[in-house]
Amino acid sequence: MSDPTGIERKNLEAHVELCAERYRYLEEKLEKVEVKISNLNSTVNDISDMLHEMVSKRNDQIVNWGIGIIGTLLVVIGYLAATYILV
Repeated sequence: MSDPTGIERKNLEAHVELCAERYRYLEEKLEKVEVKISNLNSTVNDISDMLHEMVSKRNDQIVNWGIGIIGTLLVVIGYLAATYILV
């Protein structure tokens, strides 16, 4: 915190004016911080949405691969059964 100047010690009005200026400066700084936090929050939400979308796509891809593999195995089993059991 800033120490009072010599004029502030002697003049209450000067002290009040300087304090008002300091508070205005602090309020401006806080507003800038709030904007930066808001932007950061938006960015984090965007990243979170992208991650959820990527996970969903990956899960769909894994399910599709599983269905393909199971389908292929069923076809092979059917072929083997038709070739060696039904002959």
